[in-house]
Amino acid sequence: MSAPLLTSVIAGRPVAASPASGRYAVTNPATEEPLATVAFASAEQAAEALDAAVAVRDRWAATPVRDRIALVESIANVLEEERESLIATVVAEVGMPRAQAAVQQVGAAIAAVRDAVQDAPELLEPEVIGAARVESVAAGVVVAITPWNYPLYQAALKVAPALVAGCPVVLKPSEVTPQSVLALADAFATARARLSERGILIPGEVLSVVLGDGVIGEQLVSDARVDLVSLTGSTRAGIAVQRAAAAGVTRVSLELGGKSALLVLPGTDLAAAVDYGVARCLVNTGQTCAALTRLIVPRADLDAVERLVSAALARHRVGDPEAETTTLGPLVTRAQRDRVRSYIDAGVAAGARLIRADAGEAADTGDKGDSALPSRGWFVAPVAFSRTAPDMAIVQEEIFGPVLVIQSYEEVGEGIALANGTAYGLAAGVIGPSRETELAVAPRLRAGIVFVGAARPEPRAPFGGVKSSGFGRERGPHGLAEFLVTQSFVAAVEVGA
Repeated sequence: MSAPLLTSVIAGRPVAASPASGRYAVTNPATEEPLATVAFASAEQAAEALDAAVAVRDRWAATPVRDRIALVESIANVLEEERESLIATVVAEVGMPRAQAAVQQVGAAIAAVRDAVQDAPELLEPEVIGAARVESVAAGVVVAITPWNYPLYQAALKVAPALVAGCPVVLKPSEVTPQSVLALADAFATARARLSERGILIPGEVLSVVLGDGVIGEQLVSDARVDLVSLTGSTRAGIAVQRAAAAGVTRVSLELGGKSALLVLPGTDLAAAVDYGVARCLVNTGQTCAALTRLIVPRADLDAVERLVSAALARHRVGDPEAETTTLGPLVTRAQRDRVRSYIDAGVAAGARLIRADAGEAADTGDKGDSALPSRGWFVAPVAFSRTAPDMAIVQEEIFGPVLVIQSYEEVGEGIALANGTAYGLAAGVIGPSRETELAVAPRLRAGIVFVGAARPEPRAPFGGVKSSGFGRERGPHGLAEFLVTQSFVAAVEVGA
């Protein structure tokens, strides 16, 4: 069976593949088998998507909020109905183990769509300041650019609140994992049809999905008719987007990379801290921007931590993402696999101590190294590095793979400096012997999200970073506010009033 040809969806309708445009072969990262071929949009098709969004901008902003909410609620319902199919799609194109994908990819995406409507009535309520009536209104035409690691979830985080806010969206997903994003476009089409039966007419122009690479993305971002660009991606991509948007002074919201640290305080239960840290590092095989990829521990505990990390790595099984026992799937592409391997080689060459899964435990429950990996697919065994120097590439740069870096300190102030000692500031964590000691340190960590204790992410809390991790926030009321602007209506005060 030949792989299907995927094309863009413009103004709610699939368009024909442009014969002169590029192609991208999507493969299953666990099997290397072809999944689909992406037909890149032409420059004319990208312009058509923007034309449609601009044409519908005022009409959509004036559409009653209840109708916009009805659309997003209906999209969530369709996604829920297609949950199992969506899980299969994400597992096939991302390689995340099925049980994890069900919760962290598809379940989280459906929850994000439902969440987008919760805060709309309050945020859209006008405020009176003296003689002024202040309203939160739609920001306008949105270009949303999403990454390959959480394709459906990241698209949902942008599309749902933008539509509720009254913004038409031109969405450009990564060409690496486009199928689950096109499923979101299908859900939009189904939702429109259902609402039409109820007499609620939704213009198809409010959502387009434009397939392509960075060339198409640059065209979309640099168009002066765009009012807001929302990007989730690498810091390098964020810099490129800012440059492209600068000519039109276009507002941008950037959720970028990270090199997040978990700071372990003296007196902490080391076994529990290491288990938490390793698990948070290896989420989605390390392909997570907010993964806690650095573990900073007291120097007196370093030997013990190294042994505990090795044992923790051994409890993870790398393999087929469809298998129930698998905890780590493949990396998303051959290029990503090779990139991670190059960082591992660089760490060894720099003199850091390489830590693999403990051989004693790995015999039955995990991988001892690359020789134990499946023969096909883009797999890398999880590793850690210790005895590192702060200026090493493995310490400073985002690897985006199953690689943990251990750093050590003599006193807590030094540990805090190490935690803050990269260009990034997306996430951080602190874990200590008591909540009091954790809370004393947490405010000193420069990150958009700080996990206190063995905390789990809070789905409605604002998500975003500082420093080279970007600016702007997603999720909850703060995420909806990104797609709004304030407009003040100041009335003349009548004489004698």
